[in-house]
Parts: sequence; C-alpha cells; structure tokens
Amino acid sequence: MKVKAAVLWEVGQPLDIREVDLDEPKAGEVLVKVGSAGICRSDRHFMHGDAPIAIPVVLGHEGAGTVVQTGPGVTLASEGDQVILSFVPACGRCRSCLEGYSNLCDLHGATGANMLDGTTRLHAEGKDVHHMGKVACFAEYAVIPETGVVPLSDSIPMDKAAMIGCSVTTGVGAAIYSAEIKPGSTVAVIGCGGVGLNVIMGAALANASQIIAVDIREAQLEFAMRFGATHTVNAADQDPVRQVKDLTGGRGADYTFEVFGSGDTTKAAYDMAAKRGIVTVVGIAPWGQEAGINAVDLVRNEKTLRGSYYGSARSRTDMPVMVDLYQSGKLNLDDLVVRHYTLDQINEAYDDLDRGEIGRGAIMFD
Repeated sequence: MKVKAAVLWEVGQPLDIREVDLDEPKAGEVLVKVGSAGICRSDRHFMHGDAPIAIPVVLGHEGAGTVVQTGPGVTLASEGDQVILSFVPACGRCRSCLEGYSNLCDLHGATGANMLDGTTRLHAEGKDVHHMGKVACFAEYAVIPETGVVPLSDSIPMDKAAMIGCSVTTGVGAAIYSAEIKPGSTVAVIGCGGVGLNVIMGAALANASQIIAVDIREAQLEFAMRFGATHTVNAADQDPVRQVKDLTGGRGADYTFEVFGSGDTTKAAYDMAAKRGIVTVVGIAPWGQEAGINAVDLVRNEKTLRGSYYGSARSRTDMPVMVDLYQSGKLNLDDLVVRHYTLDQINEAYDDLDRGEIGRGAIMFD
C-alpha cells in the first residue's frame, strides 16, 4: 500500500515527506493506523548524526494508533484495538527476555532498524527503507511486530497514549523501576525535557521529599514545578553540583538522574550524589562520548552508577500501569503535551525542539 511518511535520506538533511510503499504484515506482525507520534529528541540524534542508524529510514518511535490488520498467527492484538507502540518489540526467547529484561532484547538489538526477521516492510525509490525501533511511526501506517503493540483496555487520547510509548515509560520507569526511589529521599534530575519531566513525576509518585530540577532554561525549570519539582537550579549561571549540595545540607542527593545525554552532565550527576547515592543515567550521549568519574570516590563513598534503558520497563506489563496512573490523575500528561503538528509540519516541530520550547510536541494524524 502507498502511505505518506517522513523519510531521512541523509544525515543533516530535513525529513522528506513523501509516499512510500508499505508491505502487508507478515506472520507475527500487525498493521497499525498511526494516531499520534511524539516529537522526541532520540530521533533528532539520528537526524544530526549523533547516533548511527541505517538509512534511508522512517523515524518515529514514540506513538499510538489502531490495529487495522493482523498477519498470520497473531494472538496478542486484534483488529480495532487501540495500542501503544513499543520501540523494543521483545522476542520473548533470547537470554535477556527469558531473564526478565525484555527492554534489552538480544534479537531486537541484533536486527537494529530492520524487522525481527532482518528485512524491511518499507520501500521507496527502489530501495529498502528501514524502521526506527521497528516502529517507524512518522507515517500514516506502520507494520510492527505484535510484541511491539500494547492494547489498551480503555481508550485514552492518542497523543497521551503516544507519550507512554517512550517518554513516560522511560522517565517514570527510571525513577520507580531502575532506581527504586525510597519515600522521603532527595532527588536531583539533570535535564527537564520530556523524559526528565517524567522522571520528576516518577520521583513524586515514589514520595521523594525533595525533587531538584536542574536545567539551563529558566522557562523549563518553571514548567518542571507543575510536575512535582520542589526546587530548581539553573545550571546556566551557577554550579549545579554546589547548588544541589547546598539544597541538601551539604550531603548531595540520594538519587540523581542524568536525562540530557552528555559526558559532562553524567559527571555532574555523579558528583552531586550523596554517600551511597544512586546515579541513574537515562539520557543517551552522542556516540563515543565518555564521562570522567572519580574512581576513588566511587569506592570510598559507595556510590552506585547505573544505566536505565526504556525505564527498565517491560512494555506489555508496565505500560498499562502508566495508563492507569494517568487515568487516576497521578501522571499529569495533559500538561505535558503542549504542541500539536501535522506530519507535513514535522521539520517545524523539530525546529521548535531545537529552540528549547517547553513541554512535548506530538504529530496528530486524521
């Protein structure tokens, strides 16, 4: 079938809005009519060349839609289901999946921007076109492995469902599944974009006593107060490590989160952690960047440094939890999404992201 999609043909160039060919779903796959796709910085990394990906490619990994066709043998979704899209469609058979870490699925990692069988369903100009996260939701329709769709029992707005596909699960999950924040603890979050705001909401859900938002944009810091931040630090005009320590009585924070994606901010998150502090790195730095950590301090102060990918979440079981938290008013997704665009406006949407507009943007489809 012919569908409109945003194609990245070359790093550093705008996305090309055009018709592409989309194959029917194969065994174990579904065809989804995309309802909404989030404007996430992770896609921008590929557009700028900060991270490698096979091209040409249709980006878009944070999305929601409706199943309109199922391939042979599909049992996990039915036609008509509203679904959240997961950019780690776990195989369920590899070692990582069997050990309970489906967010780190080995087969998904090995097949990259292809489908789980190593091929593509997208084609244009006589070339195979790859699928970001096996989702490729910057398009009207997408073919996705059945393990990459999470059906909802109750319908919610498509743009809010799309956020659960990445930023919500990644951020809230980092706080409650990866770091396992304890009630009454102190928390510092570096980077208050879409994912960082969700880390803040996760810390509030965990009943942290002090949640310090750190960013270089004053408007973003003010916005973070809506989501549970109790204090703010503007790193543009003051030393964030010193300020966080001052706010925590000289100790540093019990839990720190790096949600920007750089070696410098990873080091800052480490340095502002208290003795026995847990440092969780959520942001993905440009390819090849490293962070200088004081190895003696790591031992003598018994700090823990860990990464968190996709919030250490299991999509099919944990995304419905996020839906319930939203429906019960415990996750403020209504204020999170502040801008809406059409697919034709996607390059404008990323320009807004680059300018540091607050909150999250979403592509809406008819």
